[in-house]
Amino acid sequence: MTQLSAASGNKDTPLIESTIAACFDAMVARVPDNDALVVRHQNVRMTYRQLQLASQKLASAFLKLGLQPGDRLGIWSHNNSEWLLTQLATARVGIILVNINPAYRVSELEYALNKVRCKVLITMTEFKTSNYLDMLRTLVPELATATSPQLQAARLPDLKTIIHLGTEVESGMLRFSDLMAPAFSGEHEDEQVKKISAGLQATDAINIQFTSGTTGFPKGATLTHRNILNNGFFIGEAMHLTAQDRLCIPVPLYHCFGMVLGNLACLTHGTTIIYPSDAFDPLAVLQAVQDERCTALHGVPTMFIAELDHPRFAEFDLSTLRTGIMAGSPCPIEVMKRVVRDMHMAQVTIAYGMTETSPVSCQSSTDTPLEKRVSTVGRVQPHLEIKMINPESGEIVPIGTTGELCTRGYSVMQGYWEDPEKSQEAIDADAWMHTGDLAVMDSEGYVKIVGRIKDMVIRGGENIYPREIEEFLYRHPAVQDVQVVGVPDAKYGEELCAWIILRPGQVADEEALRAFCSGQIAHYKVPRYIRFVEAFPMTITGKIQKFKIREAMSEELKLPDIPTA
Repeated sequence: MTQLSAASGNKDTPLIESTIAACFDAMVARVPDNDALVVRHQNVRMTYRQLQLASQKLASAFLKLGLQPGDRLGIWSHNNSEWLLTQLATARVGIILVNINPAYRVSELEYALNKVRCKVLITMTEFKTSNYLDMLRTLVPELATATSPQLQAARLPDLKTIIHLGTEVESGMLRFSDLMAPAFSGEHEDEQVKKISAGLQATDAINIQFTSGTTGFPKGATLTHRNILNNGFFIGEAMHLTAQDRLCIPVPLYHCFGMVLGNLACLTHGTTIIYPSDAFDPLAVLQAVQDERCTALHGVPTMFIAELDHPRFAEFDLSTLRTGIMAGSPCPIEVMKRVVRDMHMAQVTIAYGMTETSPVSCQSSTDTPLEKRVSTVGRVQPHLEIKMINPESGEIVPIGTTGELCTRGYSVMQGYWEDPEKSQEAIDADAWMHTGDLAVMDSEGYVKIVGRIKDMVIRGGENIYPREIEEFLYRHPAVQDVQVVGVPDAKYGEELCAWIILRPGQVADEEALRAFCSGQIAHYKVPRYIRFVEAFPMTITGKIQKFKIREAMSEELKLPDIPTA
């Protein structure tokens, strides 16, 4: 009988059916004096008890602003202590936290805030060349003449309060520090906070994250306490996190990687959270790992590459590291091997998922054989189901056959905020989330992601998965990073194009790369176009935007437009 590509996670450990605040409070009772948070760039250190008290005070302040359970509060900021406090405080009183990408500019911010009708926005003041307050003044010109922080903004009719993270007094805005002052939030435990918290349900929506599509407007994936709390817990279980571990989190908090795989994985295990810098800086990561004696480190592959190839890499003692997660985009096998060997991360894990599934569906464990860790994304997470289907027929494909990965279980989002049509397109009538990713399952249940349905290249009738070509080209000693896409071709329909970043000090040309491929991979898999670049277009979370590579090549080669939908 043919074995089919479907698997269910174990249920040995029960799901957490409490809210984030209740789970956090239980952990505080267990490890009150453990380091909970270390923010290197702010010189902030808080124990679990201190973090609890500060987040309770902030929750009280939010209620005094007039917010109620179910209201939306946006945060537009890089990583800092205020971000974590806001995450915990909103969860405590049922306010839905809306994560806003720090890369958003005026029109994107306007869309996001209006889409979910945010009542309050917390914003950083500036970062590098970006002035966030100036962008807000463009969007809300009423700030210039405001005499109080109670807004009436024509372009943002639901927004009532802007809170900034700076120290200066700004017209029409509150300072975050004002909220934390005893005169505003009170010095004692707020009975209203306790009452609201006790009445919340694990299935209540608590977080909205915008998914960045290649076309159309971003959609607001709506997640519950149950979604993200359990996902964070089981992610931590896969890494065997304990109250003795210290996790370095250089990935952004506005994304699931930071706030779930990072914050919630730690808070469900009594682990210490360490932010090395506000935005990713490889040197700050290396310094933090050494100085704080981190045992775990997260990152997308491009981050690990930047750390490994930093000219001062050899100066740092990283011997305390043992685990962490590499996720966000496909992990090059050679990079994984270097992380294990040179960064002492023998128990590093690979995680796979998407915002709509809280996010992780599959993960390797600390004892997954290395060959499986470098070639797969592990097996299905506990309490979840996965299957690979034929995208056209919907039938489950046999083991070893490529199909679309679908997942079902506690992690699947409630839906896209006020967008039932898009929600039904993503989640079918049987509650399966269709990921759009192409994957292969082996007989042991390990899953290999081979590409996106939209990324698959069809050249002269041959189906080509760019991931396979990328993994081969990574073997070339001069290649640091590579991305392969399909571009239009009059004869074959599509041709392959490779963008390559060379290692520092290395030299290679198109002829050398093609010679390297000759006789090793099928002729039709050898890229017709090869370009050497300094960087790839990517999102702030490190995901490569392949559609932009296709667009750039189409323009350069004067090719017809390719749909990216």
